[in-house]
Amino acid sequence: MISTAQTSPRVAVIGGGPAGLMAAEVLAAGGVQVEVFDAMPSVARKFLLAGKGGMNITHSEPYEDFVRRYGARSGEVGAWLEGFGPGAVRDWIHGLGIDTFVGSSGRVFPTEMKAAPLLRAWLHRLREGGVRFHMRHRWLGWDGNNLRFATPEGERSEGFDAVLLALGGASWPRLGSDAAWVPLLAARSVEVAPLVPANCGFDTDWSPHFSEKHAGAPLITVAVEYEDRAGQRARRQGQFVVTATGIEGSLVYALSSVLRDQIAARGQTTVWLDLVPDLDAERVRAEVLRPRGSRSMASHLQSRLGIKGVKAGLLRECLSQGEYQDEEVLAAAIKALPVSLKRPRPIEEAISSAGGVRFEALDANGMLRAVPGVFVAGEMLDWEAPTGGYLLTACFASGRAAADGLLRYVGWTTSTR
Repeated sequence: MISTAQTSPRVAVIGGGPAGLMAAEVLAAGGVQVEVFDAMPSVARKFLLAGKGGMNITHSEPYEDFVRRYGARSGEVGAWLEGFGPGAVRDWIHGLGIDTFVGSSGRVFPTEMKAAPLLRAWLHRLREGGVRFHMRHRWLGWDGNNLRFATPEGERSEGFDAVLLALGGASWPRLGSDAAWVPLLAARSVEVAPLVPANCGFDTDWSPHFSEKHAGAPLITVAVEYEDRAGQRARRQGQFVVTATGIEGSLVYALSSVLRDQIAARGQTTVWLDLVPDLDAERVRAEVLRPRGSRSMASHLQSRLGIKGVKAGLLRECLSQGEYQDEEVLAAAIKALPVSLKRPRPIEEAISSAGGVRFEALDANGMLRAVPGVFVAGEMLDWEAPTGGYLLTACFASGRAAADGLLRYVGWTTSTR
C-alpha cells in the first residue's frame, strides 16, 4: 500500500472496453490519476460494432432471474451486480443524457438504438474528470516493476502505483480482444482457464448440396430439444439460421454453453428440431398419414403442414431415403429431427468467450494474488453470459468492483486528497 500523504496515486487501466472505461470512471472519481492504454486506434471498438444492430445495454427481467443467467458463476457475478445492477446501469446511462426504453423482449436499449452517442458522452465525461488516454499502446508485460508498451514511437516502460487489466477475452480479435495477455499472466503464475467460444454457432458438416441450396436460410418458427446439464431433455423455442457449415443465431446462442461443453466431453452432441412447434405430434402424424394420391411426399408436406424450403431440405438432409419414405418415422422426425453438432465455430467468430483468469487467482478486492497491485476486470475473468445485455452489464459491474478494490488497496479516496 502506498502513502496517501501528498501526491495522488497514479494508476494504469489497460484495455479501453466497457469494463476498463467503467473502472477509469470510478478511479477518477476516487481522486487518483488515471491513464488508459489500448492497443487499438480508439477505445471500445467491439462495443461500437455490437451496437450497430441495436445497442442492447441490459435487461429488465426480475433481478433474481437476471443473476441466474450467469450459471456456475452467478455467485461471483452477483456480488458485482449488488454494487451496480441492471437498474443502476439505466440510471448511469440517463446520467449521460441518454434515454432508454424496454423492448418487447425485456431487453433495454438507448432510445437512439446506437452505441456511438453513449460512448461520445461517456468519453467526454471521462476526459473532463482527468482521465488520460494512450492509443496504439500495446501492453507487452513487465520490465521489473514497470509496465512495457509497444507504441508508434517505439517501446516504452513506465511505473505506476497500481494496474487494472481489462483486456477482454478472445472473440473478435480484429477489434482488440486477442487474448495476447494469456502468456503474460501465465508467466507470472496466474491461473488461467482455457478460453473457449461462447454465444457461438456450431458445425454440422452439411452435405455440399444442402449447404449450397440453404446456407443463410432462417428458421423462424422452430423449437429445439436438447440435453441440459442435469441430463434431462429440455426444450426452447425461437429462431436461428442455417449456415454453410451448420447453425447459428439467437436460439443457438442461448444453448451454446451447454452444447459446447457436451461436445468437449463427448466429441459431438445432438439436438432435436421441432419443425412445426405449433402442432402436436398426433396432428402431425395424422397429416403425414393422410392419403396423398399421386402427389409427392414433398408436395404433401407443404400442402398439409406448410413444410417447404429449408425445413423440407433438413428432412432430406438428416434422414436416410428409407426413413423419409417411412411415414411413421417421417412424422416423428418432423417433431424431433436429430441434428448432430460436431464442433463450435472458432472463438474468433464468437460473440464472446468463456474461460480466463480464475476467480481463485484473485483476492477479495479483485487483485491477483500472484502479482500484488494488479487488478482484473471484465471478460478476462472466467465467467460467461448469454446475449441480452447480460455480458455488458456484468462488464460494467466488474469494472466498478475492481476499481473499488484498487482504491482500497492504495488507501486513497477523494477525502484523502
